[in-house]
Amino acid sequence: MPRHIDHLVICVRDLAQAALSLRTLGFALTPTGIHPFGTSNRLAMFGNNFLELLAITDAAAIPAAAPGRFSFAAHQQNFLAAAEGMSMLAWHGTDAHADAARFAANGIGAYAPFDFGRNAVLPGGGTARVEFSLAFATHPAMPGIAFFTCQQRHPPELFWKPDYQHHPNGAMRVVEVVMSAPEPWENRDFLERMTESTAELSPGRLTVGAKGDRISVLSPLEITRRLPGFAADGPPRFCAARLAVADLNATKRELQRNGIGFQVSDGVLLTPPAASHGLALEFVEQGTI
Repeated sequence: MPRHIDHLVICVRDLAQAALSLRTLGFALTPTGIHPFGTSNRLAMFGNNFLELLAITDAAAIPAAAPGRFSFAAHQQNFLAAAEGMSMLAWHGTDAHADAARFAANGIGAYAPFDFGRNAVLPGGGTARVEFSLAFATHPAMPGIAFFTCQQRHPPELFWKPDYQHHPNGAMRVVEVVMSAPEPWENRDFLERMTESTAELSPGRLTVGAKGDRISVLSPLEITRRLPGFAADGPPRFCAARLAVADLNATKRELQRNGIGFQVSDGVLLTPPAASHGLALEFVEQGTI
């Protein structure tokens, strides 16, 4: 079954500053969540997926990577040594332990599943315990980024709070992730195995995943056409996320009110990566996806 986007990890150096940046872009954010392995986060939560701002807040608590184990926090620390931006893509999962076994069998992730929990702050100020299991997939040709499935092992109502899902910019969900790669077709086998779907190829482009849950891998030339001014050199990396909104004109007004610069072309509103700590954002109306 094709996988669905669960969330995007946007790795930042200063969580408070990044939260201010996303609020200026018109996102509402959850209170800070603290992980037991040295990172903290804030979420821009939508109907069924979300953006995760994530920062290192206790370097001493970061577990080292070990054979057969992927250190989520160490990956973020290594990523931040080079830049801020999107470091990982998470897919929705219902059985991370089975996903880890499947990834190992397919040669894309020989890692043990990772189980953990944290306290989530509720809209009324109380807390609830939320538990997760992760299964990781990596590719040697993508040394700076990683993928995983995320299984939530708690009642959905403890996590998905309507109070946190209404955004002044009208954002409704992430519908596409855009990557750059020197030769997009070289990533076909890995992405097909991970997403359990068939990729489509065209000159300078590889697309995989269902409509509304898609990865587009673009050559440097195609990246400059889609994201003017974006430097797309080096190994594969995440460049942009496309989000569906209810009313693009309302999104424009919110960004203008907050002094955010943007470009609009063919029904796509583009904000630069600098506005969201390394990840360009595209806004499109829900009906045009």
